Amino acid sequence: MAATPAVALPSLNWLLDSEHDLVTTISVPDKPSGRGRVLTPSIVAQWSQEHGITCLKPSHSDELIGHIENLDLVITIGYGVILPVKILSLPKHGFINLHFSLLPKYRGAAPVQRALTHGESVTGVTVFALDRGMDTGPIYVSQSSPIDPSWRASELLEVLSQMGPKVLADTCAMIERNESPKIQSGESSLAPKISVEEAQLDFSSSARAISNNVRAFYPSPSAWTLFRGEKMKISRTGNILTSSDLKSGEIRVDVNSVTVGCAKNESIEILELTPAGKIEMKASDWARGARMLPGEFFG
Repeated sequence: MAATPAVALPSLNWLLDSEHDLVTTISVPDKPSGRGRVLTPSIVAQWSQEHGITCLKPSHSDELIGHIENLDLVITIGYGVILPVKILSLPKHGFINLHFSLLPKYRGAAPVQRALTHGESVTGVTVFALDRGMDTGPIYVSQSSPIDPSWRASELLEVLSQMGPKVLADTCAMIERNESPKIQSGESSLAPKISVEEAQLDFSSSARAISNNVRAFYPSPSAWTLFRGEKMKISRTGNILTSSDLKSGEIRVDVNSVTVGCAKNESIEILELTPAGKIEMKASDWARGARMLPGEFFG
Protein backbone atom coordinates (compact mmCIF):
# COMPACT_ATOMS: atom_id res chain seq x y z
CA MET A 1 0.00 0.00 0.00
CA ALA A 2 1.20 3.50 -0.88
CA ALA A 3 -0.10 5.98 1.69
CA THR A 4 0.86 8.80 4.04
CA PRO A 5 -1.96 10.07 6.33
CA ALA A 6 -3.91 8.55 9.23
CA VAL A 7 -7.00 7.99 7.06
CA ALA A 8 -5.16 5.00 5.57
CA LEU A 9 -4.90 3.17 8.92
CA PRO A 10 -8.33 1.45 8.91
CA SER A 11 -7.56 -0.01 5.48
CA LEU A 12 -4.04 -1.00 6.51
CA ASN A 13 -5.39 -2.80 9.58
CA TRP A 14 -7.95 -4.61 7.42
CA LEU A 15 -5.31 -5.59 4.87
CA LEU A 16 -2.97 -6.89 7.56
CA ASP A 17 -5.69 -9.20 8.94
CA SER A 18 -7.15 -10.20 5.56
CA GLU A 19 -6.41 -13.22 3.38
CA HIS A 20 -4.17 -10.97 1.27
CA ASP A 21 -0.44 -10.61 1.91
CA LEU A 22 0.70 -7.11 2.81
CA VAL A 23 4.23 -7.28 1.42
CA THR A 24 5.31 -3.67 1.78
CA THR A 25 4.10 -0.15 2.31
CA ILE A 26 5.23 2.93 0.42
CA SER A 27 5.26 6.37 2.00
CA VAL A 28 6.94 9.74 1.68
CA PRO A 29 10.45 10.31 3.06
CA ASP A 30 10.81 11.40 6.69
CA LYS A 31 10.23 15.14 7.15
CA PRO A 32 11.43 17.68 9.76
CA SER A 33 8.84 18.19 12.49
CA GLY A 34 8.42 20.21 15.65
CA ARG A 35 10.52 23.02 17.03
CA GLY A 36 13.65 20.90 16.88
CA ARG A 37 12.96 20.04 13.21
CA VAL A 38 13.62 16.37 13.95
CA LEU A 39 13.20 14.04 10.97
CA THR A 40 9.92 12.22 11.59
CA PRO A 41 8.36 9.37 9.59
CA SER A 42 4.81 9.63 8.27
CA ILE A 43 1.98 8.03 10.25
CA VAL A 44 1.90 5.15 7.76
CA ALA A 45 5.66 4.65 8.08
CA GLN A 46 5.31 4.58 11.87
CA TRP A 47 2.49 2.02 11.59
CA SER A 48 4.66 -0.11 9.31
CA GLN A 49 7.51 -0.11 11.79
CA GLU A 50 5.18 -1.08 14.65
CA HIS A 51 3.82 -4.02 12.65
CA GLY A 52 7.11 -5.23 11.18
CA ILE A 53 6.20 -4.30 7.59
CA THR A 54 8.88 -3.02 5.24
CA CYS A 55 8.25 0.59 4.26
CA LEU A 56 9.75 2.09 1.11
CA LYS A 57 10.32 5.85 1.20
CA PRO A 58 11.34 6.86 -2.31
CA SER A 59 12.45 10.42 -2.96
CA HIS A 60 11.60 9.86 -6.63
CA SER A 61 9.10 7.43 -8.15
CA ASP A 62 11.86 5.78 -10.22
CA GLU A 63 13.23 4.39 -6.95
CA LEU A 64 10.25 2.00 -6.90
CA ILE A 65 11.64 0.18 -9.94
CA GLY A 66 12.99 -3.16 -8.82
CA HIS A 67 10.73 -3.28 -5.75
CA ILE A 68 7.13 -3.60 -6.98
CA GLU A 69 7.30 -5.67 -10.18
CA ASN A 70 6.43 -8.89 -8.33
CA LEU A 71 3.41 -7.42 -6.56
CA ASP A 72 -0.11 -8.28 -7.67
CA LEU A 73 -1.56 -4.88 -6.77
CA VAL A 74 -0.71 -1.59 -5.09
CA ILE A 75 -3.41 0.31 -3.16
CA THR A 76 -2.92 4.06 -2.72
CA ILE A 77 -4.64 6.26 -0.13
CA GLY A 78 -3.59 9.88 0.17
CA TYR A 79 -0.06 9.08 -0.97
CA GLY A 80 0.43 12.62 -2.21
CA VAL A 81 2.66 11.76 -5.17
CA ILE A 82 1.61 11.66 -8.84
CA LEU A 83 3.01 8.47 -10.34
CA PRO A 84 3.97 8.13 -14.03
CA VAL A 85 2.43 5.44 -16.22
CA LYS A 86 5.70 3.49 -16.35
CA ILE A 87 5.41 2.97 -12.58
CA LEU A 88 1.66 2.32 -12.59
CA SER A 89 2.13 -0.57 -15.03
CA LEU A 90 4.72 -2.44 -12.95
CA PRO A 91 2.46 -4.50 -10.60
CA LYS A 92 0.44 -7.30 -12.18
CA HIS A 93 -2.90 -5.51 -11.73
CA GLY A 94 -1.51 -1.98 -11.54
CA PHE A 95 -2.50 0.57 -8.89
CA ILE A 96 -5.91 1.30 -7.39
CA ASN A 97 -6.81 4.36 -5.31
CA LEU A 98 -9.28 4.90 -2.47
CA HIS A 99 -10.63 8.42 -3.00
CA PHE A 100 -12.90 10.27 -0.57
CA SER A 101 -15.60 11.47 -2.95
CA LEU A 102 -18.10 10.10 -5.42
CA LEU A 103 -16.08 10.47 -8.60
CA PRO A 104 -16.05 12.22 -10.98
CA LYS A 105 -17.03 14.91 -8.44
CA TYR A 106 -14.21 16.47 -6.44
CA ARG A 107 -11.12 15.19 -8.19
CA GLY A 108 -7.97 16.36 -6.42
CA ALA A 109 -6.25 16.76 -3.08
CA ALA A 110 -9.11 18.09 -0.91
CA PRO A 111 -12.37 16.33 -1.82
CA VAL A 112 -13.78 16.28 1.72
CA GLN A 113 -13.00 19.93 2.37
CA ARG A 114 -14.47 21.05 -0.96
CA ALA A 115 -17.64 19.02 -0.42
CA LEU A 116 -18.16 20.79 2.89
CA THR A 117 -17.46 24.27 1.51
CA HIS A 118 -20.14 23.66 -1.11
CA GLY A 119 -22.65 22.51 1.50
CA GLU A 120 -23.02 18.97 0.14
CA SER A 121 -25.39 16.68 2.08
CA VAL A 122 -24.04 13.44 0.57
CA THR A 123 -20.55 12.27 -0.38
CA GLY A 124 -18.82 8.90 -0.35
CA VAL A 125 -15.80 6.86 -1.34
CA THR A 126 -14.62 5.56 -4.69
CA VAL A 127 -12.07 2.91 -5.61
CA PHE A 128 -10.67 3.34 -9.11
CA ALA A 129 -7.74 2.25 -11.25
CA LEU A 130 -5.01 4.88 -11.45
CA ASP A 131 -4.15 6.20 -14.89
CA ARG A 132 -2.19 9.19 -16.20
CA GLY A 133 -4.90 11.70 -15.21
CA MET A 134 -5.81 13.15 -11.82
CA ASP A 135 -8.45 10.83 -10.35
CA THR A 136 -9.78 10.05 -13.84
CA GLY A 137 -9.34 6.26 -13.97
CA PRO A 138 -12.16 3.71 -14.36
CA ILE A 139 -14.19 2.91 -11.23
CA TYR A 140 -14.46 -0.44 -9.46
CA VAL A 141 -16.65 0.43 -6.47
CA SER A 142 -18.43 3.53 -5.09
CA GLN A 143 -20.34 3.85 -1.85
CA SER A 144 -22.22 6.93 -0.66
CA SER A 145 -22.60 8.40 2.83
CA PRO A 146 -24.82 11.18 4.17
CA ILE A 147 -23.05 14.16 5.74
CA ASP A 148 -24.23 15.10 9.21
CA PRO A 149 -24.65 18.92 9.32
CA SER A 150 -22.47 19.07 12.44
CA TRP A 151 -19.51 17.22 10.94
CA ARG A 152 -16.31 19.05 10.21
CA ALA A 153 -13.61 17.74 7.85
CA SER A 154 -12.01 15.70 10.63
CA GLU A 155 -15.25 13.89 11.53
CA LEU A 156 -16.22 13.30 7.90
CA LEU A 157 -12.77 11.94 7.03
CA GLU A 158 -13.00 9.52 9.94
CA VAL A 159 -16.36 8.22 8.71
CA LEU A 160 -15.12 7.83 5.14
CA SER A 161 -11.86 6.16 6.21
CA GLN A 162 -13.89 3.51 8.07
CA MET A 163 -15.68 2.75 4.78
CA GLY A 164 -12.36 1.94 3.12
CA PRO A 165 -11.95 -1.73 4.13
CA LYS A 166 -15.34 -2.79 2.70
CA VAL A 167 -14.94 -1.10 -0.70
CA LEU A 168 -11.33 -2.26 -1.00
CA ALA A 169 -12.32 -5.84 -0.17
CA ASP A 170 -15.07 -5.68 -2.82
CA THR A 171 -12.58 -4.26 -5.34
CA CYS A 172 -10.01 -6.98 -4.67
CA ALA A 173 -12.73 -9.59 -5.16
CA MET A 174 -13.65 -8.01 -8.51
CA ILE A 175 -10.02 -8.07 -9.63
CA GLU A 176 -9.73 -11.74 -8.64
CA ARG A 177 -12.80 -12.45 -10.79
CA ASN A 178 -11.25 -10.50 -13.67
CA GLU A 179 -14.11 -7.97 -13.62
CA SER A 180 -13.27 -4.73 -15.38
CA PRO A 181 -13.86 -1.28 -13.86
CA LYS A 182 -16.28 1.13 -15.52
CA ILE A 183 -15.28 4.40 -17.19
CA GLN A 184 -16.24 7.44 -15.13
CA SER A 185 -19.42 9.24 -16.17
CA GLY A 186 -21.32 12.31 -15.04
CA GLU A 187 -20.36 15.89 -14.28
CA SER A 188 -16.83 16.29 -12.97
CA SER A 189 -15.43 18.89 -10.58
CA LEU A 190 -12.06 19.70 -9.03
CA ALA A 191 -10.98 19.80 -5.39
CA PRO A 192 -7.63 21.61 -5.19
CA LYS A 193 -5.69 21.84 -1.93
CA ILE A 194 -6.84 24.47 0.57
CA SER A 195 -4.41 27.33 1.13
CA VAL A 196 -4.01 29.27 4.39
CA GLU A 197 -5.03 32.43 2.52
CA GLU A 198 -8.25 30.82 1.32
CA ALA A 199 -9.12 29.79 4.88
CA GLN A 200 -9.44 33.44 5.98
CA LEU A 201 -13.11 34.07 6.79
CA ASP A 202 -14.99 36.85 5.02
CA PHE A 203 -17.87 37.96 7.24
CA SER A 204 -19.46 39.83 4.36
CA SER A 205 -20.46 36.33 3.17
CA SER A 206 -23.62 34.54 4.24
CA ALA A 207 -23.73 32.88 7.65
CA ARG A 208 -24.14 29.49 5.96
CA ALA A 209 -20.98 30.03 3.91
CA ILE A 210 -19.10 30.94 7.10
CA SER A 211 -20.38 27.80 8.81
CA ASN A 212 -19.45 25.60 5.84
CA ASN A 213 -15.93 27.03 5.67
CA VAL A 214 -15.29 26.58 9.39
CA ARG A 215 -16.37 22.94 9.08
CA ALA A 216 -14.34 22.37 5.93
CA PHE A 217 -11.07 23.85 7.13
CA TYR A 218 -10.89 22.09 10.51
CA PRO A 219 -8.35 21.05 11.68
CA SER A 220 -6.00 22.18 8.93
CA PRO A 221 -5.35 24.86 7.86
CA SER A 222 -8.24 26.02 10.14
CA ALA A 223 -10.56 28.90 9.35
CA TRP A 224 -9.24 32.17 10.71
CA THR A 225 -9.81 35.88 11.01
CA LEU A 226 -8.14 38.83 12.68
CA PHE A 227 -8.95 40.30 16.07
CA ARG A 228 -7.11 43.43 17.18
CA GLY A 229 -4.59 42.73 14.43
CA GLU A 230 -3.76 39.18 15.54
CA LYS A 231 -4.77 35.86 14.01
CA MET A 232 -7.78 34.14 15.55
CA LYS A 233 -8.68 30.59 14.51
CA ILE A 234 -12.37 29.70 14.46
CA SER A 235 -12.98 25.98 14.94
CA ARG A 236 -16.71 25.57 15.58
CA THR A 237 -19.84 27.62 14.95
CA GLY A 238 -23.39 27.25 16.21
CA ASN A 239 -26.78 28.82 15.57
CA ILE A 240 -27.45 31.04 12.57
CA LEU A 241 -29.75 34.03 13.09
CA THR A 242 -31.52 35.31 9.99
CA SER A 243 -32.48 38.64 11.52
CA SER A 244 -29.67 40.62 13.10
CA ASP A 245 -28.71 44.23 13.61
CA LEU A 246 -24.98 43.46 13.62
CA LYS A 247 -22.71 44.74 10.86
CA SER A 248 -20.55 42.25 8.96
CA GLY A 249 -17.80 41.09 11.31
CA GLU A 250 -19.19 42.95 14.33
CA ILE A 251 -18.96 40.95 17.57
CA ARG A 252 -21.67 40.74 20.21
CA VAL A 253 -20.96 39.12 23.57
CA ASP A 254 -23.86 38.00 25.75
CA VAL A 255 -23.71 36.08 29.03
CA ASN A 256 -22.80 32.72 27.47
CA SER A 257 -22.51 33.38 23.75
CA VAL A 258 -20.45 35.16 21.12
CA THR A 259 -22.18 36.19 17.90
CA VAL A 260 -20.74 37.78 14.75
CA GLY A 261 -22.57 39.67 12.04
CA CYS A 262 -22.60 38.36 8.46
CA ALA A 263 -24.16 39.40 5.15
CA LYS A 264 -27.88 40.02 4.59
CA ASN A 265 -28.58 40.93 8.24
CA GLU A 266 -27.56 37.46 9.36
CA SER A 267 -25.32 36.52 12.28
CA ILE A 268 -23.62 33.33 13.44
CA GLU A 269 -22.72 32.03 16.87
CA ILE A 270 -19.04 31.25 17.48
CA LEU A 271 -18.63 28.26 19.81
CA GLU A 272 -14.90 27.46 19.81
CA LEU A 273 -11.81 29.42 18.79
CA THR A 274 -8.07 29.68 19.29
CA PRO A 275 -6.59 33.12 20.06
CA ALA A 276 -3.06 33.88 18.90
CA GLY A 277 -0.52 32.07 21.08
CA LYS A 278 -3.16 30.17 23.09
CA ILE A 279 -4.98 26.84 23.05
CA GLU A 280 -8.42 26.13 21.64
CA MET A 281 -11.20 27.25 24.01
CA LYS A 282 -14.88 28.04 24.24
CA ALA A 283 -15.64 31.41 22.69
CA SER A 284 -17.58 32.44 25.78
CA ASP A 285 -14.51 31.77 27.99
CA TRP A 286 -12.35 33.82 25.62
CA ALA A 287 -14.80 36.70 25.63
CA ARG A 288 -14.86 36.88 29.42
CA GLY A 289 -11.11 37.42 29.50
CA ALA A 290 -10.77 39.61 26.42
CA ARG A 291 -12.24 42.78 27.96
CA MET A 292 -14.38 43.35 24.90
CA LEU A 293 -15.31 46.89 23.91
CA PRO A 294 -18.57 47.81 22.18
CA GLY A 295 -18.38 47.75 18.39
CA GLU A 296 -15.33 45.48 18.04
CA PHE A 297 -14.93 43.45 14.86
CA PHE A 298 -13.42 40.28 13.45
CA GLY A 299 -11.56 40.77 10.20
